[in-house]
Amino acid sequence: MRKGLTRTATAGCALVLAAGLAASPASAQMSDGTVKVGVLTDMSGVYSDITGKGSVIAAQMAIDDCLKAECAGMKIEMISADHQNKADIASATARKWIDQDGVDVLADMSNASIQLAIAPLVKEKNRVALFPGGTARLTGDACQPGHVVQWMWDTYVQVAGIANRLTQPGTSWYLVTADYALGQQLEADAKTVVSAKGGKVLGSVRHPFPAVDLSSPLLTAQGSGADIIALANAGNDTVSGIKTAREFGITSSKQKLVAFFLTALDVKSVGLQTAQGTLLSEGFYWNIDDGTRAFSERFKAQAGKIPSAIHAGVYSSILHYLKSAAAAKSDDAETVVAKMAELPIKDDVVRNARLRPDGRMVHDFYVFQVKSPAASKGEWDLYDLVATLPGDEAFRPLSQSACPAIIAQREKKN
Repeated sequence: MRKGLTRTATAGCALVLAAGLAASPASAQMSDGTVKVGVLTDMSGVYSDITGKGSVIAAQMAIDDCLKAECAGMKIEMISADHQNKADIASATARKWIDQDGVDVLADMSNASIQLAIAPLVKEKNRVALFPGGTARLTGDACQPGHVVQWMWDTYVQVAGIANRLTQPGTSWYLVTADYALGQQLEADAKTVVSAKGGKVLGSVRHPFPAVDLSSPLLTAQGSGADIIALANAGNDTVSGIKTAREFGITSSKQKLVAFFLTALDVKSVGLQTAQGTLLSEGFYWNIDDGTRAFSERFKAQAGKIPSAIHAGVYSSILHYLKSAAAAKSDDAETVVAKMAELPIKDDVVRNARLRPDGRMVHDFYVFQVKSPAASKGEWDLYDLVATLPGDEAFRPLSQSACPAIIAQREKKN
């Protein structure tokens, strides 16, 4: 067995990790005898805490776990690079990996503009992209069934979990939105969900990405008089928004503060004193059950912190992809994705999960409220569980899909 094999790649400051066994009949069916995983992530930008090195660790955990079981006898390699949150750099790196390095599957890429650039590329090159989350367009108008899989979350479910719970007829919202693809989609999904529940969005204000100062947007939102002020951003922008909202007294007033994309690592950064009472949705939290706790302890031993939902999604999606490649004895994109839909999804991360024809993986989703400092019993004891949402209720129904392939299937049946 060859473990921990390392080499240097030419794509940016890429790191390659490989693990595997000598070629055997199980791996001989692969196109080049090897399954190659490329983790394209944010190593240095606003999302580096919730993606970055943690995503590389999670990917390696998935490889190691599969090699101990379903993937025994396979040769698996993993390469990683920093996309710098730039679609052109991400596309160039992915194209080189595919054309020159023989990468079969791309993972992470948690930036909406990058996701929308990578989706048609993997279709063109007959490869697979595993997105742990991101814009709902990946399983909507920009879908590529058989090549794009969206795992943990999307903009729709991040909004719907909270908005469906909080919105009553007449409930008013105001949105503070990051002015790029992710924020714009969060805003669009919020308007749809809130309107469907009889609420109203009084307005929105957009800020640059990344944000320098959110004082003006939050003052505008506060002045609107809306019942709920929602942060339609992510990463450090959300952290900054919560801190600024606390300074302005928004979190202690009759107005409620909601974060559409807030992670446990963000809450840890903000601190419970500042973040307490904030409502959020997540597809993963370390303290849900024995399985999530076991996975998180293993991750924390290597990373020094608990995993984000993106880290958990990178692990879970790569593990299921590798299991499926082993079962199919193939690394052909459509063959493996078909097997992913066929095989049960079982790991320590997700519950009641299945892969739909549009590439959307549905699973139990959660609504949390950030604890007060007095209620917390430990360093990472951050959330109270408010609700568990079954996947079919949490995610956009397949019957409402804007994916052209799914629409064509519906029309053919009719």
